[in-house]
Amino acid sequence: MIVVVDSNILFSSLLSANSRLVQTLLDEDCKFIAPNFIFVEIFKYKDKILKHSKLSADELLEVLNKLLSNIQFLPNKFISPDNLEKAIELCKDIDLKDCVFVALTLEMGAVLWTGDKKLKTALEQKGFNQFFSLKTN
Repeated sequence: MIVVVDSNILFSSLLSANSRLVQTLLDEDCKFIAPNFIFVEIFKYKDKILKHSKLSADELLEVLNKLLSNIQFLPNKFISPDNLEKAIELCKDIDLKDCVFVALTLEMGAVLWTGDKKLKTALEQKGFNQFFSLKTN
């Protein structure tokens, strides 16, 4: 199974290094992918993540390295213009920052792993239902 990892899943994993999220991200049975954009998000919120993780900077980097080693990162140019356009249409009235995750999901025939309930609900209302869930997977 190919799973696109949204920023909030990675952030939540960093905030709770021994969580079920982390164990799932390290699962070898799934292929986890994410757009390169996620690095911008990590850098943007690094101080906040460090503060709330209750880990030292070195410990946080160790956890981040472990998680990143099991996620394949793809450049935005990998996404076809058609799938990017579909994703923009799906996300335009939700949050355009999420369109790259949706576009990659469409491109790869994958499922999206997000903790953003607003995004998930709005996408489901538009007929998009390619989601990964810890409860059922």
